[in-house]
Order: sequence, then C-alpha cells, then structure tokens
Amino acid sequence: MEEQECYQHPFVHRVQLTTAQRIRGIILGSLLFPVRVTVAAILFLVAWPLARLRLAGLSEEERARPVTGWRHHLFHPIILLLSRGVFFSLGFLWVKVKGRRADLKEAPVLVVAPHSGYLDMMVLCQTQLATVVSRSENSSLPVIGALLEFNQAVLVSRKDPESRKKAVTQLNERLTSNGYWPQMLVFPEGTTTNGQSLLKFKPGAFVAGVPVQPVLLRYPNKLDTVRWTYKGTTWVEALWHTTSQLYTNMTVEFLPVYSPSEEEKKDPNLYADNVQKLMAGALGLPATDYVMEGGVPVNKLGGLSLPVESPARNTLSLLYKSGLGATAVEEALDRMIDRCQSGAPGSKVGPETLSSILGLTERETAVRVCKLYSKDETVDVGQFYLSVAALSGFLSFKALLHKAFNLFDREGRGSLSAEELSGLMGALLGVPQYNTHPLYEAASHQDKLTEANLLRVLTTHPTYQRVVNEYLQPVEAGSHLPWGRGVNNNRDVHDSKKFE
Repeated sequence: MEEQECYQHPFVHRVQLTTAQRIRGIILGSLLFPVRVTVAAILFLVAWPLARLRLAGLSEEERARPVTGWRHHLFHPIILLLSRGVFFSLGFLWVKVKGRRADLKEAPVLVVAPHSGYLDMMVLCQTQLATVVSRSENSSLPVIGALLEFNQAVLVSRKDPESRKKAVTQLNERLTSNGYWPQMLVFPEGTTTNGQSLLKFKPGAFVAGVPVQPVLLRYPNKLDTVRWTYKGTTWVEALWHTTSQLYTNMTVEFLPVYSPSEEEKKDPNLYADNVQKLMAGALGLPATDYVMEGGVPVNKLGGLSLPVESPARNTLSLLYKSGLGATAVEEALDRMIDRCQSGAPGSKVGPETLSSILGLTERETAVRVCKLYSKDETVDVGQFYLSVAALSGFLSFKALLHKAFNLFDREGRGSLSAEELSGLMGALLGVPQYNTHPLYEAASHQDKLTEANLLRVLTTHPTYQRVVNEYLQPVEAGSHLPWGRGVNNNRDVHDSKKFE
C-alpha cells in the first residue's frame, strides 16, 4: 500500500509518484489511457439515447412518479450493464463486496463515505442504480444529464437556498414513501476529500428519521489515484493515473442498518453526527467538523464557519512579498478604514481601486488578493480591512471589535441584529457566515446585542474564546494558523445508537 502524505486538511490530495512509478505510468498510460477512455466513451454514447427513452413520452406528472412496468424492466438492466462496462473499461475489473445490502423496507437510504471523486459512482452498480442526489448543474451535461434523468435523481443547486429547501422536502417525501420510491444513495459529506478523515455529515438524508445503512468505500491500491479534491490532483490527472494502472481495486462494505432513537429522529444533526462517528470508527479515521460551504472549505465551531485557508493570512503574505513593509501595510489599512467609515457597508472595489488604496505597483497582486475573497475579482472593503487587521497585530482585539461594531451599527442604535452579526463575523473571519444564531443567543440580552456583551462572550465563552484566541490573533510571519486543524469527533458517540 502507498504511504499516504499527511495533509493539514482533507480538501487537498496529490498523487505521490516515485521516478520508477512515473516512468511506468507514462508507458502504460500511453497504451491504456486512449483505449480505456475510448471504450468508456462508446459505452456512454450507447447509454445516452437509451437513458432518454426510459422517460420518453411521459408527462411531467408521470415523470414525478417512480418509473415502473416495462420501462423499468427493459431499460434498467441495460443501463446497469453498460454502467458496469464503463467502470470495467476504466480498470475496475472486480469489486470486493462485504456485508449484505439491506432491502428497501429495511433501509430506504444508503449513506456512503468517504467520498473520493466521480469514480465513487461505481458503487451504484453494487446498489442496483439506487436513486442519487446531484447538483442541478449536472443535468445540463451531455450523457450525465440523461443518466440523471434516467435515475430520477433529486437535483439541488448549491447556489440557491430555495432549491436546497425543495430538495430536502423531495428527499423527505421519497424516504417516507413506505417503499413507493426506490432506495436512495447519498454521499452525506457533500463533497470529495483525500480520505484521511470524514467531513461533518449534512443532515438532509437524516431529516426523515428513517433507518439508514452505512456503506464504506475503500481503494486498497499501491497508488491512491482516484481522489479528486478542492486542491491538488485535477479530475483529468485522476483519470490518467487511474487508467494507467493495470487494474484498480475497490471494496464496498455494507454495515448493519442503523435505526435512529426517538431523540435522533427529532434532531437530524445529532442523527447525522452519530452515523458519521460510527462510520469513521469502522474506517479507523477521525470524524471532523469540516464542511464545504458555498464552495469554500471550512471548519465548524459554535455555528461559525472557519476557513481552512485564511484569506487574510494569504493576503498579508502577498502584500509582504510584493514589497510592502509593516508600516506600509498599516498605512494602507488606515486608508481602508477611512473608506469604510465614509461609505456604505458591503461596498466592493476591483483590482485597480484596491491597488491604489494599498499602494501596490503591480495589478496582478491586487487581482490575486481579490480572488482570495470572491470569484468576481472584487473585494468587500469592510471585510478586507477587518479580516486583515485581525491578523496584522496593529490593533488589540477590543479596539478591532469596536471598529467592526460601529461599521455594522450604521444607525447608531448601540445594538446589532442577527443579520448584522452575521455580517460582522463574516468580515472578521473572511468568509460568509450562515449560522451565527448560537452566538447571537449567547451574547444577546432581551433581544439586544450590545458591543459589551459581544466582547464578553467572544473573550470568555469557552467555544468563542477559542475562535478569538486561535483564529483572530496576530501571528508571526511564516508561522501556521490553526486553519486546517480538524477536531476528532469520534469520542462520545451518542448512547442512543442501535442496530437492526
């Protein structure tokens, strides 16, 4: 087995090759890659029209019901065979299966982890093409869109909160249909990882409160080639390295069905956490609070989202590398706060304006800084100032919080709303905050959140004190911030879990 590199967080993976392995991969890859990809492409092209035919001629009302009768009996085995053929052609010559897959009435949903990449879809062949949850954007892709339609998948847009709510409702209806809908398969981590830990499970598959069957995926190979993560090996590289091997081993293990307690049925997050810990224990991996939120990998603590890679820290590194000294950075921050105080909160600037404010001579540095905070090459000036000032050491935390509070208390009420608190914490931490309700509850009094109470909770509450001490304190140049340090949640598994 390959000795795995130890990463700071589960969102990065790189295939580690010796010189001999690289040479062998080039020789085998030049022969196997074109043949295997061509065969897989042909099988996909054959499956494309057949997948469309399954629902052809049905009305929208009929498509909203599970496909049965001749359409199911004719097309399902054909697509299953073609799907297995695709993975066989890519080098998955055989798959080892452990345990017994539960039937639909025993467990309406299969929860699969860890999620390593698109090649995990091989598990569908071992589950008779169970219905999946997928991004709605995938429905527009050639072939993939047809297969999702065939599968009658639940589609969700990560960018649209209403779409997520609708997907959860649809998922809940299917899981509580008492066998009307086919068994579902869900990757509760919601994104791919390097397999060295389990991400915090999303509660969607657990909202219905029905029994689930945990399913473990393992790839016991000399080279860990199948993983495609947020950073590191690309999907093309993963495909190249995988198809360059003579074969790829995969093990699918079905664990006993997990039946929720009454407490877990009432609390989907508790249910999800307990199943995560169970599966992590079976895999011998840590269960962490990492999640992917809005396309940004974060660690969850007290409801707050803490980025695994701090935009502010990377910004300071870029500014220092561009030739700005500590004094120049401090002066730039002073200009930034003046602009914040004279403008509306949430105002954004582009690379040209940011270059002017920071005194940069190269536009490229400003572009790279903007990309750390958003995808559209703009940056919120308030967020930039507060997040960078927190790590620069030019202000005490009390003074920084005072400036932040005044920026978001634009009407001078002396208190913040829950929405304004989300904005403030998002600005300090450098990423949007979606769940500051626990902090608001802890710091507010009679539905009023004052600066003094917020400072008190952030500096004395055990959880939020940790956020301040570990994530909002200045650091020495070149030292490591705690971003990316996961918490092992395997301990204290809730006593209410039981099996069928």
